[in-house]
Amino acid sequence: MSRDYDVIILGSGPAGFACAMQSSKFGKRALVIEANKKYLGGTWINTGTVPSKALREAAKTIYEFNRRFGDEKQKPYERFRMKDLLQYKNEILENENRRVKDNLIKNQVDTVRGFGRLLDEHTVEVEDHLGDTETYTGEYIMLSTGSIPKEPVNFEIDDDKIFDNQSILELTHIPRRLVIAGAGVNAIEYASTFAAMGTRVTILNDQEDYLTFLDDEIKEVLINIFKQQRITIRNNVELEDVDFNPLRVCTEVCFHEIDHPDNPEVLEAEHVLYLGGRQPNTGQIGLEHTSVQLDDEQFIKVDKYYATHAKNIYAGGDVIGFPSLASASFSQGRLAACHMFSIPIEEEPSEIPFGIYSIPELAHIGMTEQEARKKEIDITIGRAYFKNTTLADISHHHRGLLKLVFETNSLKLLGVHILGERACEIIHTGQAVLAFNGDIRYFIQHVLNYPTYSEAYRNAAFNGINRVNKAGVKYQEILQRDV
Repeated sequence: MSRDYDVIILGSGPAGFACAMQSSKFGKRALVIEANKKYLGGTWINTGTVPSKALREAAKTIYEFNRRFGDEKQKPYERFRMKDLLQYKNEILENENRRVKDNLIKNQVDTVRGFGRLLDEHTVEVEDHLGDTETYTGEYIMLSTGSIPKEPVNFEIDDDKIFDNQSILELTHIPRRLVIAGAGVNAIEYASTFAAMGTRVTILNDQEDYLTFLDDEIKEVLINIFKQQRITIRNNVELEDVDFNPLRVCTEVCFHEIDHPDNPEVLEAEHVLYLGGRQPNTGQIGLEHTSVQLDDEQFIKVDKYYATHAKNIYAGGDVIGFPSLASASFSQGRLAACHMFSIPIEEEPSEIPFGIYSIPELAHIGMTEQEARKKEIDITIGRAYFKNTTLADISHHHRGLLKLVFETNSLKLLGVHILGERACEIIHTGQAVLAFNGDIRYFIQHVLNYPTYSEAYRNAAFNGINRVNKAGVKYQEILQRDV
């Protein structure tokens, strides 16, 4: 049976975009259906990854300028306008949207604006913004419909005093006091972004801890930096109410410790940013007409090739849940396209890098020290502090730690954990060594450009070998060991 397209893709986020591009490279007819009537790229470009990182970059520039050349008595929010930061962000969004559109056109990928619903496992009905409908058929279907923020329970987002991840990007001024409800990755990134502009930030976390996947030592360094940045984190608390007090001209945030519900506390702030998690866009896309299965949290179930229980339907990105990273979603879309068109591919590696774009950045891959010790692996730790690297002196980015976790006997690298400037970039050096089951001698035996932050790898490797060798100076036997 002849169909309109080889693959129909719901959503133009990273998974959908990558699937469309890869399919076109195979000479396949691809259609992308995007619900947003104005923009392509979904949350990736318009309300999530790109705009938040653009805002962070602008805030970081302000912070560094103020730290080196500014008046310590004057806060950044007294010198700089939010309008300028938003203009910087908006220019980047326009460029990124243009790039996505141009790439789809150049690769002859068709696009349709409207809301797509599955009528069966090969047919999609699209309702445009005028209410007109059109039906398309495809041999395969890729679901990359993303996710939306969860709504707060005890109050409403008004986009004036209380913001979500989308409306915060249209804030008209730099607040002096900000309360963030939630302690996930986005919350940490926004907290450090606003703190860099002089905002006093309080994070209210309804869990006992936050960023529990981090290496304990790295997290301890992060906590100390947050204290310096005047970021306060309150764990194990429940938010009761948020209301504007016209007499005190502030937003009052009422909360209590979960273990002490009868002792409410009140914080005064200019604004509240609610980041209470996200939920997948699976409810209105017609999955009931297919054999696609969902888990308990309504995320789409997929196998290692991102195929669903319906043999011709694939899914990727936020709609399938963890890890919900743009970086991983690109890979998911590409692998799905390869599998649906029977192109030989290697399976995804079990270890992928994670990056947190706080100020400074955090990145890690592989085992943490506590995970390795829990598995009773004989490990040694190699550490390098950024303050001991030349580039840190040149750039005044002294805060940072690069930590290597490796097996003592074989020197095999097990994990890399970095806090510091450009951590999300230099993590890939460690990723490559891990991917090839390498050991820490790689960082010693290969020339690394100087001055760079990457030279911290060499310093950490020598530090680790010092610990293995005990004496601290005799490396020859270890470096020549046959492993």
